[in-house]
Amino acid sequence: MDALIPYKEILQMYWEKATGFVNALCDGLEPWQLIGLTLSSTLISVWLHGFLFQSESLASRTKKQFFKLLRKMPFVGAIIQKKIDEALNDVTSSLSFLKDEQDYIKALPEQGMSQPEVLKKMKEYSSKGDVRWQDGKVSGTVYSGEEKLTHLLVKVYEEFAWSNPLHPDIFPGLRKMEAEVVRVACTLFNGGPNSCGAMTSGGTESILMACKAYRDLAYDRGIKQPEILVPVSAHAAFDKAAHYFGLKLIHIPLTKAMEVDVQAMRRAISKNTAMLVCSAPQFPHGIMDPVEEVAELAVKYKIPFHVDACLGGFLIAFMDKAGFPLKHPFDFRVKGVTSISADTHKYGYAPKGSSVVLYSDKKYRSYQFFVAPDWQGGIYASPSVAGSRPGGIIAACWATLMHIGESGYVEATKRIIKTARFIESELRKIDSIFILGKPEVSVLSIGSDTFDIYRLSNFLAAKGWNLNVLQFPSSIHLCITQLHTKPGVAEQFLKDVRDGIEDIMKDLSAKTTGMGAIYGMAQSVPDRSLVAEISQAYLDGLYSTDVPCSEKHMNGSPSHH
Repeated sequence: MDALIPYKEILQMYWEKATGFVNALCDGLEPWQLIGLTLSSTLISVWLHGFLFQSESLASRTKKQFFKLLRKMPFVGAIIQKKIDEALNDVTSSLSFLKDEQDYIKALPEQGMSQPEVLKKMKEYSSKGDVRWQDGKVSGTVYSGEEKLTHLLVKVYEEFAWSNPLHPDIFPGLRKMEAEVVRVACTLFNGGPNSCGAMTSGGTESILMACKAYRDLAYDRGIKQPEILVPVSAHAAFDKAAHYFGLKLIHIPLTKAMEVDVQAMRRAISKNTAMLVCSAPQFPHGIMDPVEEVAELAVKYKIPFHVDACLGGFLIAFMDKAGFPLKHPFDFRVKGVTSISADTHKYGYAPKGSSVVLYSDKKYRSYQFFVAPDWQGGIYASPSVAGSRPGGIIAACWATLMHIGESGYVEATKRIIKTARFIESELRKIDSIFILGKPEVSVLSIGSDTFDIYRLSNFLAAKGWNLNVLQFPSSIHLCITQLHTKPGVAEQFLKDVRDGIEDIMKDLSAKTTGMGAIYGMAQSVPDRSLVAEISQAYLDGLYSTDVPCSEKHMNGSPSHH
C-alpha cells in the first residue's frame, strides 16, 4: 500500500488544482446563477447526447437534412420537383401489371355471384400477365409448381380452411402439425434437445422475430440503444426490423469475394451490440457468409448470432447428401449460432406464407413472445406478429414436408445444384460478363465491365425472361428452382444470354431503357429519399383501381423473392 502513496498525492494535487480552477470561475456568482448554469448545462448535455446518439447516424441525418433544405430552395427545388414528377409519371404509367386493365370491381355486387361465375372470373384473373412462370423463365418466385403437389395442397387446405392456431383447444391437430414442422426443422439444422422455434408467415417475419427477441434480450442486459451488425448484402428485412423496433443498424462491408468482412464486423462490435448476422446464402449474389468465423466473435463477445437461411435453407440442409457438400458448416453445429431463419415456402416447396425461425435454446425464444396479461378480453399471448393465422397454410406446409420426405428433398437439391453449376460454368466462358463471387448454392449474379448489364436484362425480358435487377454493384441474377431443371430451360437461358450479348456488342453506346434505366438512374441519385419517393409510387400502383392511360412499359419488376 505504501507504493500507492505517491500516486495518491499526485491525484490529490491535480484534484486541488481542478477544484481551485472551477471555484475561480464561479467566484462572484450568486447561488441562483450557479443553479441556473448547472440546470442549463445538464439540459444541453442531455439534448446533445440525444442528438448525437440515435439509431440513425449523424452523417445520415445531416445528409437527409441537407437534401431536404435543398428541395425547399425556390429555383433548385422547382427543378428537382419537376424531375421527380416526370419519374413518378413514368413509373405509374408504365407498370406492367396495370396495363390492359379496362375496369375494376369497386363495390360489392348487388346479388352474389354463383360459384361457376366466381370460378370463371378467377380464371380470367389468373390468366393475366405476360410472364409464364410455368415455362421456367422466372428467377425464383415459384420454387416447385409440380401439379401433383398442387392437387395435394388444395385437398389439405380444404380440410383445414377454417382452422386457426390461435385456438389450439379447438384445433389440436393443427397445433400438433405446427409443433412437428418446427421440430423437423430443428432436426434438419442439427439443433440440440433444447432447440426450438416458431412458424411465421415468411422470411421477413422470421427475421423480424429474431431481431425483436434479441432487442428485448439486450434490454434485459441493460443495453438501452441496441445495435445489430448486418452485412450490406443481408436481406432488407433487417432494415425493416431496425425501423420497426428502434434498433440501430450498422452495415458491415463485404470482401472482394462478396462475403461479409469479418474483421470489419469485429471492429464494429461495441457495448451496445445486440446481434450479429450472416446469410447462408445471401440473396443478391448467392454467397455463403463465413459463419464459423463470425460465430467465434459471437462466442468471444457473448453476442447472439443469427444465420439467415431464408432463401436457401432447405437446399443447403440437403447438399451434403445430394453430393455437393458445402465448404463450411452453417447451422447449430457451429458453436455460437443462436438462431436460424429458413423459408419452407421456397425450397421447402410449401405454399407461400410459411417460414420458420429457430433458436438453439428456449431462453432466446421467450423474448420473441408477446403477452398482454391485463387485457379486459383475457390474457392475450401470441408467438409471433399475427394473432389469428391461416391454419390451412400450416397444414399444407406439414403435408409438403411429409409428402416429399428426405429422399425427395435430396433429389430435388441434386437437380437444382447440378443445373446451377452447369449454368455457372457456361456463363464463365463468356468474356464480356462475369459471375460475382463464388456462389455455392442456387443464385448466380451476373455483371459486366464491358457494357451496361441492365441492357442484357432488358433483352432477356423481351425474350420472356424475368430476372432480378440488382444494384451496388449493377448486376442481374437468376435464382434457379425446380422449374429451371426441366429439359431445355437452362440451355435456352444460355442461348438467350449469348444472343443478347451479341446484340449489345453491336452498339455499346446505345441508351439503356425500361427498368434498367430506372435502376441506373436510382444508383446515381445521392438523395436516397428521392428513390424512396419513386418506390412509394410503385407501392401505390399495387392498389390502383384506376384505368391506365399510357401504353409505356417497364421491363421486369423490383423483386420476386
